Amino acid sequence: MESHKEKILVVDDEASICRILETRLSMIGYDVVTAGDGEEALSTFRSSEPDLVVLDVMMPKLDGYGVCQELRKESDVPIIMLTALADVADRITGLELGADDYMTKPFSPKELESRIRSVLRRRNDRTSAAAISSLGVIEVDDLKIDTNKRQVYKAGGRIRLTGVEYSLLELLMRHSGKSFSRGEILQQVWGYNAEQHADTRVVDVHISRLRSKLEDDPEHPEYILTARGTGYLFQRISELEH
Repeated sequence: MESHKEKILVVDDEASICRILETRLSMIGYDVVTAGDGEEALSTFRSSEPDLVVLDVMMPKLDGYGVCQELRKESDVPIIMLTALADVADRITGLELGADDYMTKPFSPKELESRIRSVLRRRNDRTSAAAISSLGVIEVDDLKIDTNKRQVYKAGGRIRLTGVEYSLLELLMRHSGKSFSRGEILQQVWGYNAEQHADTRVVDVHISRLRSKLEDDPEHPEYILTARGTGYLFQRISELEH
């Protein structure tokens, strides 16, 4: 019986980049589909149901930011964005819209392959872990996390989180009161090692997104705290319950 190949959607208006990535990713065992603009990206995504999307920012018809917004309305598929934009604020816009990570052009195809492997491996590990989780439900004030269903509720209403956002929240809640550095979070949640030189601001943006969804006042968080000089932690649960 043929094993399931993980499918990757590569979206870039530069045909040469699509060809290079399609060739390289196919050689290492992935099923690859491509799209050359934002509108084609959305239709191809819906027809092919990929396991991960590599998404360029600057494209005709609908740019990568618009595609990312649309995808996040219907899916938590991992998204790695490619950007040639030099400004840091432009680079992290995709993260704020729901992308999991970004790489700047020109990029190393080998590094992109490494990040794809890491993201997909962590996603598969999370799926396996969810099936055998014994933690059940964690409740803190009006916040509830169901680790078996990988769902989060606040005041009885479900909060939609991406896969990475959920894994980040679960990591911090499982170890409430313990601070994690940005590097440790990249390793635990994204599966990156130190040699991959991922931008630690990826963590900051995801923390900001979590706070905006979970906190009553994101500017003065009660759940996800900043450990100055270290990183982040979830407030010790026993302290929140008193």
